[in-house]
Amino acid sequence: MTDIVGAVITVSDRASAGEYVDRSGPRAVELLAQHGVSADVTVVPDDPAEIRRGIRTAIKAGARVVLTTGGTGIGPRDVTPEVTAELFDRRLPGITDEIRRRGAQHVPTAVLSRAEAGIVKLKKWPPAFVVNAPGSTGAVADTIAVVGPLIAHLLDQLDGGGHSRFD
Repeated sequence: MTDIVGAVITVSDRASAGEYVDRSGPRAVELLAQHGVSADVTVVPDDPAEIRRGIRTAIKAGARVVLTTGGTGIGPRDVTPEVTAELFDRRLPGITDEIRRRGAQHVPTAVLSRAEAGIVKLKKWPPAFVVNAPGSTGAVADTIAVVGPLIAHLLDQLDGGGHSRFD
């Protein structure tokens, strides 16, 4: 399988300040690799400008898949979904509906996630698939279990491919 360029952005005030070790970002990198996506982790605080900059920088560096982890809950600093949605050309709500459904089978609070998924198109770069995951390793696993099998088809569609991959 050809490596797809990806990026993982951990959104956490505490991890960005060095107060705890990020485990969800490295887990995302490991799981994405099983689906042909090569990614590194960037850690940013729960700050709209930093989240926005992180996503845009990843896409400008060639990422076609960007997974954020953290900042999807209902806490006062949880702003990842709003910031991400501002960048979308198109939303893909069925993906996050399925991620929440899958997560709720293990952890009832998974339904509190406000995660978003969609397509970001920046002027000079190919469109990228961006998805938010909650900040736990279990939520990252649930997210990638849903999106991993879709990535190649999704990118093929974005690049003008046909609908025959799953026929």
